[in-house]
Parts: sequence; structure tokens; C-alpha cells
Amino acid sequence: MRSRGAVTTDIVVLVVAADDSVKAQTIEAINHAKAAGCPIIVAVNKCDKPEADPRRVRNDLLQHEIVTEDFGGDILCVDVSAHTGSGLDKLEEAILLQAELLELKANPDRDAEGTVVEAKVERGRGSVATVLVQRGTLRVGDVFVTGAESGRVRALLNDKGKQLKLALPGQPVEVLGLNGTPMAGDQFSVVETESRAREIAEYRSRRNRDKQAAVSARGSVEQMLTAIAAGEAEELPIVIKTDVHGSLEAIRTALDKLGTEQVKARILTGGVGALSESDISLAAASQAMVIGFNVRAIPQARDLAKRDNVEIRYHSIIYELVDEVKAAMGGLLSPDSQEDFIGYAEIRQVFSVSKSGKVAGCMVTEGIIKRGCKVRLLRDNVVIHEGSLKTLRRFKDEVKEVRESTECGMAFENYSDIQEGDMIECFEVTEVARTLD
Repeated sequence: MRSRGAVTTDIVVLVVAADDSVKAQTIEAINHAKAAGCPIIVAVNKCDKPEADPRRVRNDLLQHEIVTEDFGGDILCVDVSAHTGSGLDKLEEAILLQAELLELKANPDRDAEGTVVEAKVERGRGSVATVLVQRGTLRVGDVFVTGAESGRVRALLNDKGKQLKLALPGQPVEVLGLNGTPMAGDQFSVVETESRAREIAEYRSRRNRDKQAAVSARGSVEQMLTAIAAGEAEELPIVIKTDVHGSLEAIRTALDKLGTEQVKARILTGGVGALSESDISLAAASQAMVIGFNVRAIPQARDLAKRDNVEIRYHSIIYELVDEVKAAMGGLLSPDSQEDFIGYAEIRQVFSVSKSGKVAGCMVTEGIIKRGCKVRLLRDNVVIHEGSLKTLRRFKDEVKEVRESTECGMAFENYSDIQEGDMIECFEVTEVARTLD
């Protein structure tokens, strides 16, 4: 999201809290702004708070090569308070000054071009895209193409929901009249005719399908090679629908980061809008996890989910969604085997028994010996055999366990090379559920 914003805009306003100073998100925003080659203006916010320290913010920014005018640099820095409104007029002046120095201009007398900042599906309005007009003037009735979608501008709305007849360069507007929901970051362009718009949209749609097919094919080969080399990773299939494309993009990125060599999340389908019957059918067929982020299932989809026993999980906070998927992925991991040492026994004498073969007459020197436990035979502190205990006796009776300082007789499963003085190490193996770190 920050990367897309830095590429779209002409000037980056970096907002840093005066009481928190530079955090991980601030560093990420700085890196994206530098990568896009965008000029930066720093707005130090929350300067009205008693613990605010704007000087510390300026010092911390030096570590990331952001040198403000106070320290002899060329980056404008303004102290503001969103709560009281102080300093906002100075911030506006700084933006206008920077725009003037950069000679930022756009021709309004041409066909409009811009970028889709966000896109969503709204009940009664269909697909709605928030577009930042960068060149030209966008008018109601214009035919346009954006990404693999096209349409005609049915209505333009500003940030207050008021209808407009046109949008000038630098103005963000909501556009109604799309045939489908574009991706956030798609370029928006006005074209001459509807047939031309459909032609461009269909070409881009075919190109996207071919690209996805190529990625899927490559993934299959990579999975095959991985399976040959080290065994195939478990996958958690997911069907997800969100309210806006920005949320879907953030969730995809977060779930990709959860993947390990043993387990990973695979989004079967992700889109914007309510969960539909086809989403539930796909989840039922592939035993996928169904997630709705700030959206709900339509009544028909709810009925289908109840009939097919498909559970729908609703979320409104991304990190809670990620935690739930993480827990589900942890359930796919094969459990870890954990050894618990329980006791040692020393072989004092070896007997030959016709039915059982060689039996060791032992003294339990430490802990406890249990029937059916795992054992290792140690000779001069070197492991020469590992296996299971076949029999455990006290005198002639088979017993469940023998405690420390007690004599007993033991025989091993499929092994008889035992000698006096050998040590027997006894342990139990328990399985522990694994979790993702």
C-alpha cells in the first residue's frame, strides 16, 4: 500500500508522531518514498501532547538520511497537531512551495488519466473505484478502461459524497459505472469508444489469465521438485473475500509470510464483495477455510454452507485473521517426537531361557522401568542397540513397572547380544503439537 502510494503521488508527506518518534512503519514509508524518487515533507504530529519531543524526531530521522532544514538539509519539516489544528496552515504552505519549486503542472484540456487508489463492491451501486486524476479532466459520460475492466462514468462523487460533473487533475473521486472491480494500483484512462475500451479490457484479461496459468504451471513443477528432494509441504487452502482490494492485498502478503518449508497457506480464490454460492462450493470441494473480511455471505451462500457443513469465519481485524490462519497451519504440521528419560538399569547377569532367548538380570539404578517402554543398550557408554522392551519380570511374574534399587528380568524385542555390565537406558516417546513461530 505504501509502495503504491509513493509511486502514485508527486510529494510524500511523512507523518511522524512526536511522542513515539520513528517506528518500523515510518522506516518502511521512507524506503518506499526513496525507491519511488519522491520528494518528502515531514509533518511532526501530536505536538500538543505534554510528552511530545519534535527535536528527537528530527534527530532520529538523521539515521535514515532524512536531513531536515533545521539541521542544514533541504527537507521541509513542520510541527503540527491534528487534534488542535495548529501548524496545518504551515504544512499546506510547505506543500504548495514544494509543488511550485518542482513545477508540478498538469494539462486539464485532454482525456483524463489517473490511478485507482482503492476499489470495492457496494450494494445498490455495484463496483466503485476511488480514482486519483493525474492528467486531463474526467467527466460524467466518459468511456474508460482500467486494468482488465471497462465502463462509462455514471457518476462522480467527492470525499463528502457530493456528486460532481467533472474532476480536475489532482482530485480524488469515486467513479461509478464499472463493469467489474479493478485492482488497486491499476491505471485509469479515458478512451474514444466503448468498443475500444472492451477490446483493451479483453486483451488485458487474457494476458492476466495466461500469466496466472504460467505461474500455476511453474508452481506445480517447483512443488514436484521439492517433493522429490524433501517431501511435499502441507497446504492450507483458503477462500477469502474482502471489502476493498487494499485489504485483500495486505492479507495476501501477511499469509505469504507465514509459509514455511513444511506448511503454507494457499489462497484458492480472493476477491472483493460478499461471499457467494460459488465460493462455498469451491470451499466444500477443496475442504478450504472460508474467510470474510468486513463482508458477509449472501443468504443463498449461507444456506449452502449450512447444508455442506462449511464453516464461515468473519473478521474485521487483519492481525486476528492472520493469527487464526497461523493456528490452523500449525495444526497441519506433523507433531514433534519428544523423548522423556525415565530410568537406568545395569545388567548383573545374563540367563538363557528356551522360550524367551537371552534374559538380562538387572538392577534398576535410577528412576523407573516400565513395560513397553523404549530402550537403548549402552556398552562402555556407546549405544549399540535401540528398540523396545519385550518383557519385564519380577521373579516369575510379569509386572508393569520396576522402581529404583529393585531387581528385575528384562528381554529385548528381536535382540539378544547382551553382556554383564551393559547399561540399559529407558525412555518414553511423546508427541508434541507443533506451532508456527
